[in-house]
Amino acid sequence: MTSAPVISMRSGAVRLDGREVWADADLDVGAGEFVAILGPNGAGKSTLIKAILGQVPLAKGTLQVLGHAPGAANRDIGYLPQRRAFDAAVRIRAIDIVRLGRDGHRWGLPRPRRGRDEDIDQLLDLVGASAYADRAIGELSGGEQQRILIAQALIRRPRILLLDEPLDSLDLTNQASVSALIARVAREQQVSVLLVAHDINPILPYVDGVTYLARGRAVSGAPAEVITSETLSELYDAPVEVLHTRDGRLVVVGQPEPPAHHADRHEH
Repeated sequence: MTSAPVISMRSGAVRLDGREVWADADLDVGAGEFVAILGPNGAGKSTLIKAILGQVPLAKGTLQVLGHAPGAANRDIGYLPQRRAFDAAVRIRAIDIVRLGRDGHRWGLPRPRRGRDEDIDQLLDLVGASAYADRAIGELSGGEQQRILIAQALIRRPRILLLDEPLDSLDLTNQASVSALIARVAREQQVSVLLVAHDINPILPYVDGVTYLARGRAVSGAPAEVITSETLSELYDAPVEVLHTRDGRLVVVGQPEPPAHHADRHEH
């Protein structure tokens, strides 16, 4: 018997400032599944994340998160917002950035400890960051910083992990390694992951499903079903061609920009 999805939306719609961002959105995410949220700038990808968190209400449709209304189960959700850079002068240790995800309400107050925190050490090992955990966060590379931030989002052992453009500004090597890390966390920890991305290629070998947003509409399914010339042409209501390169990458050609009234001003 298949277990109930941890996130389930039916005919969802969001309006901001009187404008419809997207409508008729259906989404099911199971335990341990890795789902990409794709689409052009302004399509409402970050808005979908905020709807799941209960920060943006649905104008129509239904949405349940871990069997509750959005926002009611946020303690069981790890959230990494759009990338924030750490200045090279920031001297806070990487391990303390991770600890802040759990003890943020006590930040600045001394907390007696006996040696290292075993839970945090295990988490740093999980994300492959043990070797630089005691270094200042500002000294780390972009890929190293992102691993630390993922560890921070995982510190409360969430059932759902929401990642808003975690691959942005990373080079191709780090995009691939961070994508592989996220997929491993989803499967080994049975954490359901929703990852906002502009490009499917770094995560294509790992994702179980995609939700593609464009022109106020949404389509969800397996990557092979959604990222096709036929499906995207119908979604955009314009000719779109999906090319398959020899190295297995997908190239979407001819996708038009969404109209200005669909733009989500909270997105880059």
